[in-house]
Amino acid sequence: MKLIIAVVQDKDSMRLVEGLVDKGYRSTKLASTGGFLREGNTTLLIGVEQQQVDEVVSIIKKTCRSREQLVTPISPVGGPTDLYVPYPVEVVVGGATVFVLDVERFEKV
Repeated sequence: MKLIIAVVQDKDSMRLVEGLVDKGYRSTKLASTGGFLREGNTTLLIGVEQQQVDEVVSIIKKTCRSREQLVTPISPVGGPTDLYVPYPVEVVVGGATVFVLDVERFEKV
């Protein structure tokens, strides 16, 4: 048994959950927040058998694409002001961070 932990941008989360359900996979959805942009993310917990890992990762790759977005960085509170950029900066957001872990035991109660 494997546990797939996928951290995705909120904009991709509903399409990903729908894509997983269409293929018969269930997931648990957790709200999370990213560190760099401090924007909302979704963390999905997906339990699968070893032979299903590649298909689930493929669904994630098809659904969660990187894209460019303009952001205005926030000045660090109490930090050096010379690090602050006062104009919008284009950054790459989206995609997914995926962890695949071994699960010793699984029970559905």
